[in-house]
Amino acid sequence: MNTKEAYEAKLENPSDSAAAYDFCLRLVRSHYENFPVASVLIPRRLRRHVAALYAFARIADDFADEPEYEGVRRERLLEWRRQLEDVGRKPPRHPVFAALESTFNQLDLPKEPFDDLLSAFLQDVEKKRYADFAEVLDYCRRSANPVGRVVLMIHGLRDPELFHMSDDVCTALQLANFWQDVSVDLKKDRIYIPQEDFAACGYSEADLRMGVANDRWRTLMKLEVSRAREFFDRSRALPKKLPWPLSWEIRLTWLGGRQILRKIRDSGYDTLARRPSLSRCDWIPLLARLPLK
Repeated sequence: MNTKEAYEAKLENPSDSAAAYDFCLRLVRSHYENFPVASVLIPRRLRRHVAALYAFARIADDFADEPEYEGVRRERLLEWRRQLEDVGRKPPRHPVFAALESTFNQLDLPKEPFDDLLSAFLQDVEKKRYADFAEVLDYCRRSANPVGRVVLMIHGLRDPELFHMSDDVCTALQLANFWQDVSVDLKKDRIYIPQEDFAACGYSEADLRMGVANDRWRTLMKLEVSRAREFFDRSRALPKKLPWPLSWEIRLTWLGGRQILRKIRDSGYDTLARRPSLSRCDWIPLLARLPLK
């Protein structure tokens, strides 16, 4: 399912939640991700709720990123926000919001995490540079952490300690994705590497645009990768505090993120020449490690 098809999808019957969830699940299956989404490790009864969360975020992220929305990105995101606000007040017009309405009603989920995601996507449209790491972390707080919290709530977990550990996992994953996608984001004129880190390492944006992967670049990327690793280390114990099979789902996601950092390291930190990613073969040893933890 492509971006335009997902956005233009119509729901003939707003009360047909089964059709709405089916749309969300099909959208999940049509997109490759580094990390498992609504996988078989999530109980079947909850999979549709995770798919609704993913579909909401996937389409909104496409508004901020995909070329077909150039010139109307902000308009589409604000429209998506209005439809979120209307859930529970007006009949939904899109399958995603029909699914979310059912999920909100069944699980008593708040709308705030979903609106936080939209605020991050809107920021991607408007903000292209980050002065310091604190600004990057604030972005992560809204672009990634809400997903982990909603997944926990879908599983009936609302412990503040678990929320904080989940925030660390999600921030780590977002940071790993930033450093993995430096060249991809640059094509969109987005740089998540803090400007103060450029200055501290003696590397410039001009160097980045020319693809210079010298010792100063490696020093810069080692700094950013070490920050991501710290968040992974802080969240290492989270899977052990979760019920099975969610514990395996989160453990696998955690392992996948750490593997991305290893791939960056093994590339000599040259993510400018080639984007490191996880293949199907990479997941096999990670899956094999699950029963050992």
